Amino acid sequence: MLDWVCPTFLGRVGVVRTGMLGGPQPLPAAWGSGGRCRVMGATRAPGQGSIIMACCVFFNFLKVTVQSSPNFTQHVREQSLVTDQLSRRLIRTYQLYSRTSGKHVQVLANKRINAMAEDGDPFAKLIVETDTFGSRVRVRGAETGLYICMNKKGKLIAKSNGKGKDCVFTEIVLENNYTALQNAKYEGWYMAFTRKGRPRKGSKTRQHQREVHFMKRLPRGHHTTEQSLRFEFLNYPPFTRSLRGSQRTWAPEPR
Repeated sequence: MLDWVCPTFLGRVGVVRTGMLGGPQPLPAAWGSGGRCRVMGATRAPGQGSIIMACCVFFNFLKVTVQSSPNFTQHVREQSLVTDQLSRRLIRTYQLYSRTSGKHVQVLANKRINAMAEDGDPFAKLIVETDTFGSRVRVRGAETGLYICMNKKGKLIAKSNGKGKDCVFTEIVLENNYTALQNAKYEGWYMAFTRKGRPRKGSKTRQHQREVHFMKRLPRGHHTTEQSLRFEFLNYPPFTRSLRGSQRTWAPEPR
């Protein structure tokens, strides 16, 4: 009779005994250290070694396959909290139309921010670059290069250096197809403007308010990348297939 000890997929050690019944007999598992099968008996019948080794391989396979799969949702949540320094930035250009003022958000040279620009105004042209996944972006004026940020009082300010978390906003697409921009540093505070186009403090904003609703619009005369790219066709002469003996060749059609 020969006893083999094999590690099971539960981290325990199972004893597999071969005896007169002609096959392996698993016994109740007991706690112990494992990693490899080890012999506990002194004799082995012919043909039993391959059965025992197959049993050990099967136990080790179960130990690997039952491990918990990686939590991708948790990984995305953790990576969304920090700036992605490795990935390539996705840069878009558009205007932000304010639902309340009926005008567009603009970043002026004197570092003032309001929503009183007309369609096509050069100061209303915004460059939006991704910060990481989770729809986190940085917004800066194309004319001035200043970033739209939010201070600890909830006031919108313009900065030349937009690397801080206070200059990062999360794009939230609402059910009414408008977009809300929530500050990444001050959660629950949104970019908002009054009916007169003046900035509203983020501490007084909520997602359902009209003041925080915006619509993305392309600047006047600006075309999307898909429309500007054209397919180029190369003019090659047409070919016809002709047979010469047993070989196939291609010859151009006569013009």
